[in-house]
Amino acid sequence: MERIVVTGMGTVNPIGKTVAETWDNAIHGVSGVAPITLFDASDWMVDHACEVKDFKAEDYLGKRDARRMDRFEQFAVVAARDALQDAALEITPEEAGRVGVFIASAIGGLKSLESAVYTMRDKGYRRVNPFVVPMMMPNGAAGLVAIHTGAKGPSMAVASACASGNDGLGLAWMMLRSGAIDVAIAGASESTLCSVGVGAFVRMGALSLRDDYSTAPQPFDRNRDGLVMGEGAGVLILETESHAKARGARILAEFAGYAATADAHHITAPAENGEGGARAIRQVLDVAGIALEEVDYINAHGTGTQLNDSAETAAIKTVFGKRAYQIPVSSTKSMTGHMMGASGAVEAIFCVQAIRDGIIPPTINYQTPDPACDLDYVPNQARQAPVRVAISNAFGFGGHNAVLAFRAYE
Repeated sequence: MERIVVTGMGTVNPIGKTVAETWDNAIHGVSGVAPITLFDASDWMVDHACEVKDFKAEDYLGKRDARRMDRFEQFAVVAARDALQDAALEITPEEAGRVGVFIASAIGGLKSLESAVYTMRDKGYRRVNPFVVPMMMPNGAAGLVAIHTGAKGPSMAVASACASGNDGLGLAWMMLRSGAIDVAIAGASESTLCSVGVGAFVRMGALSLRDDYSTAPQPFDRNRDGLVMGEGAGVLILETESHAKARGARILAEFAGYAATADAHHITAPAENGEGGARAIRQVLDVAGIALEEVDYINAHGTGTQLNDSAETAAIKTVFGKRAYQIPVSSTKSMTGHMMGASGAVEAIFCVQAIRDGIIPPTINYQTPDPACDLDYVPNQARQAPVRVAISNAFGFGGHNAVLAFRAYE
């Protein structure tokens, strides 16, 4: 069966608007946390988040297109364009039907929906934006990426909460391996930093509530008190190996495997000891033909919540046994915040970059070890080390577990 390879990447996220800027900030431990500017949260219990800074959509898309898109759609189109440029891939009319688009989103255009509700309440339905339906629908980003790139193969969105990005990439991987397409524009996008989105997560009790957010979030730290919400997009160009080689593409890494499981346990809490996550990790290693001793890096889901971090640690130890203590594990959400459905797609980019550059990004804000989280979390400083195989975990509300495996390409 054909190998699947990564030939291009693009991203817009809280620590960078390009892959190069993002990676440089990640390996230098730059935090994306700052006061919320997208709405007035000055008197809220939580007034900080990981926003995409200084993003003016009209600079990338023009005023007409920008105002007809939700922010999550804007991110997706910009990241997809950059990924295609990075891959030096032109979609010709002859090949368009063999190029698929898989852009996941856990929620879709929440800000557009919120605005429409407020407008309807205050001014009546006749004043509602006529574009609100395509702006709020979760598949809007996938549709717009197809429109803006000319890709005419299968185009769809996956919604599996915080596992959405990994599942979107995994769906693309399966479609490529099936022979249905030759190229996939795949990833995820999310922007839920609006009053409804932040307010709902506050009420859920999932967010860090500390007044001094300079050390938030704190994945795997004993004093972790919740996640910090983020936003952004990550898009990868995936190709069958034969297609990439035929066009002389630069191959960044092999996308070696994907696996997904369900906890069937609780709508928000992970199964005891991360049982479902452990099964997903085992399965991806089996699918990719990767031995336990070959894994050089794990990009953790690592949200900074009490339950998630301890369950993920337990899952890793269940699969790897004593070797778990020898594998560097880091949470890049300590820098980007939790970008919800988009997190897995951006974290896939971190895995590819770690393989290419031999640098493992850190878990910043790590101060106090937790007996329940006792692995090597690459605290506070990036680490130079050869990475031939990296896996990326994503575990979402609803009990969704999705794990990706990447391998150095030879």
